[in-house]
Amino acid sequence: MVHHSGSIQSFKQQKGMNISKSEIAKETSLKPSRRSLPCLAQSYACSKSLSQSTSLFRSVESESQAPTSVTSVSADKAEQVNIEEDRKDFVLKCSFADLSDFCLALGKDKDYTDESEHANYDRSLLIKDFVPKDNSEPKRRLPKNDMNYIASSGLLFKDGKKRIDYILVYRKSNIQYDKRNTFEKNLRAEGLMLEKEPAVANADIMFIKIHIPWDTLCKYAERLNIRMPFRKKSYYTDGRNKPMGSVHNYFRRLKKWMSQNPMVLDKSAFPELEESDCYTGPFSRARIHHFIINNKDTFFSNATRSRIVYHMLQHTKYENGISKVGICKLINNGSYIAAFPPHEGAYKSSQPIKTHGPQNNRHLLYERWARWGMWYKHQPLDLIRLYFGEKIGLYFAWLGWYTGMLIPAALVGLCVFFYGIFTMNASQVSQEICKATEVFMCPLCDKNCSLQRLNDSCIYAKVTYLFDNGGTVFFAIFMAIWATVFLEFWKRRRSTLTYTWDLIEWEEEEETLRPQFEAKYYKMERVNPISGKPEPHQPSSDKVSRLLVSISGIFFMISLVITAVFAVVVYRLVVMEQFASFKWNFIKQHWQFATSAAAVCINFVIIMALNLAYEKIAYLLTNLEYPRTESEWENSFALKMFLFQFVNLNSSIFYIAFFLGRFVGHPGNYNKLFNRWRLEECHPSGCLIDLCLQMGVIMFLKQIWNNFMELGYPLIQNWWSRHKIKRGIHDASIPQWENDWNLQPMNIHGLMDEYLEMGIWYGILEGIGILAVITNAFVIAITSDYIPRFVYEYKYGPCASHFEYGENCLKGYVNNSLSFFDLSELGIGKSGYCRYRDYRGPPWSSRPYEFTLQYWHILAARLAFIIVFEHLVFGIKSFIAYLIPDVPKNLYDRIRREKYLVQEMMYEAELEHLQQQRRKSGHPVHHEWP
Repeated sequence: MVHHSGSIQSFKQQKGMNISKSEIAKETSLKPSRRSLPCLAQSYACSKSLSQSTSLFRSVESESQAPTSVTSVSADKAEQVNIEEDRKDFVLKCSFADLSDFCLALGKDKDYTDESEHANYDRSLLIKDFVPKDNSEPKRRLPKNDMNYIASSGLLFKDGKKRIDYILVYRKSNIQYDKRNTFEKNLRAEGLMLEKEPAVANADIMFIKIHIPWDTLCKYAERLNIRMPFRKKSYYTDGRNKPMGSVHNYFRRLKKWMSQNPMVLDKSAFPELEESDCYTGPFSRARIHHFIINNKDTFFSNATRSRIVYHMLQHTKYENGISKVGICKLINNGSYIAAFPPHEGAYKSSQPIKTHGPQNNRHLLYERWARWGMWYKHQPLDLIRLYFGEKIGLYFAWLGWYTGMLIPAALVGLCVFFYGIFTMNASQVSQEICKATEVFMCPLCDKNCSLQRLNDSCIYAKVTYLFDNGGTVFFAIFMAIWATVFLEFWKRRRSTLTYTWDLIEWEEEEETLRPQFEAKYYKMERVNPISGKPEPHQPSSDKVSRLLVSISGIFFMISLVITAVFAVVVYRLVVMEQFASFKWNFIKQHWQFATSAAAVCINFVIIMALNLAYEKIAYLLTNLEYPRTESEWENSFALKMFLFQFVNLNSSIFYIAFFLGRFVGHPGNYNKLFNRWRLEECHPSGCLIDLCLQMGVIMFLKQIWNNFMELGYPLIQNWWSRHKIKRGIHDASIPQWENDWNLQPMNIHGLMDEYLEMGIWYGILEGIGILAVITNAFVIAITSDYIPRFVYEYKYGPCASHFEYGENCLKGYVNNSLSFFDLSELGIGKSGYCRYRDYRGPPWSSRPYEFTLQYWHILAARLAFIIVFEHLVFGIKSFIAYLIPDVPKNLYDRIRREKYLVQEMMYEAELEHLQQQRRKSGHPVHHEWP
């Protein structure tokens, strides 16, 4: 789908996610992304030949078990390290070169889909692909993820061989060198290689470059259950789909025609991303012969390498204490000032991309995605996922889907709005209000307010009609249904993405424990029912007590919001009469509008201030609970932030929609707050104008502030950082990691403010959809005048007893909706009658100022409308949700089929490996398990 404007700046910052001291407010780790590597499109013969060289590969692996430190080593040791690495690289290059020659000798093209020799499944059910690939035109290749490209980007150690996977930054003037030394020593003991290099622009800054060797990568990839490719996919179809060939060809031609759409990306710019269809399985060193390893430098992607290093940084101790663990704590106490994975290179180039091609994936993303000129293009989600990982890829997929789905909602909303504009002057209610020159409204305050002509509210009545007409009811129903359609189709879209990106079993896999949880409960262990291994355990009593404290904190913050709303209400009551007696004539005439506008601005300042407090308190409460895994932490934090922000943003809106002007009493007997301040009434044209003002101003100001913080502020900060660097140095070149460090740091909780884990967000979105139906029903029934007009039209108006074609059934509605009050009872020295909005008996009736029968009819109609509206909309929503399955049927069949095929292939590959071992040892070969 199309872009979101915030993606432009977030693209420039997210990969270089500096974890700075000022940004860290909690001790937690970002949930690492999954595998982000397109599998190598090779035939199964390549993987078979790889198993033949397993002995050579393992011999090299065994030789490289001892990690080598590059920090503070002598020249002789450094030379010895280089010789050792050269020898290992030479042996591996030989083996992989022989392997590639063997694969090429087979004469199989890259799109060939092979099956195992001993497979016993029906080959007729396997097809090559749904759409044949067109290989007739040569395509421009992207920069390879090989050592030559990495060397050209400067992301290597000083020996020119070891790639940089992560960067740590500290100040030389910082005195906590003991913690750093212990931490770095433990990192080397875990298998990482470190190298120090001073900054070019600042003599006090020192960078620590981190490289993770192959054996350490394999060990942690197995420990983290990272899924890696082991076989090119074969697609499944059944017999009943074969007669649909003509239909399928039609849709293929339609898709080809749609490819000319200017919104569609140019596929020739992303050639390698088409070859990402491989079966994958959890990586295992014992079964390394199953996986497609053509090059150990490219087998694990940059994102996977960074993920593994970050996991190690989070679980490494820096002191002897149990809780003294993790890079986040070291940044909190000032030992380090940042930790981040480096970018691949610059995102801009002096050479045009059309003629010289992209210099790296970051450059390609900027040119094809993160620019204002590309706002109308579909997003390159596969490349986003390749560069940033699955988590950020899913976020932008959701954002693009949401933006695209807003288009039909916006079009329907515009149609309803223009309908209101075109019928505004023809509205019977607006005409009667604008012509009521002799109708005087009762004073809306006690001291400084005077009688007001009803026609003074003509403009407000017309504006109110824009949001309160027959079309708004249809729009409310449409938006409730739209929310369901959006969510259901997003589930289908997400299921397709999770299948394509191999995330089907992502949430089913066992997560690693948070280091904070391990440090807290290391003395209390129990056997994990899934893994069968002992692990730290949080006692139920401790968990319940911490949850109670957390819930108490949540209720305290919610009560704080309600208190702030109440304070704003009191402010409105206090300044109401002050604005009514203002010297400036414009304010004096529009004192109600001035009161509402000032209250909205104050409320906005309170909302933004409380948001800052909420985030810190949500961190504290979530950390107090000590969640077991990172997903549990994110879900708990997401729920707290949602509750806080929902109450904070909507409390004042709910007050205006459902409480403003509902309990004021009537002239001569007004209800007062603390027996002092008279409760505020609605405008003579209704309360909906206040509701629109409140929502419009808050949303408008909030969008301006958010856009400035997301786009403007980082641009200013980055410009200032570049300016300081240029001022400090002249001709020296800045390495890539130093440029990345000068970027603005990514928010510590990543995408938490914008999009969180769908473990929690499905429930939140569905809850919002249900709450939206209920809220819309109450707004239409209570806040708007739709129901009173409806009752008058069919019960009390000119069409109640008989209906004639062309007769206006709302004629006289305004006069009917206003009650009479005797001015002599106010004691202001005036006689006659004034009018007020209510359905009460006149002074001359037998029961003056009591509710009339029409009031009870309207109340019953409102309750009936709420019940009918909710049941109707909920019924439609449920029916639509039933009709739209979360997973497409063909995708569901493919997933089940592929699970079966994976089991078959794993069995055959393991059997073949055992047979090869038997041949080498001279034992007889069996075509079954020994």
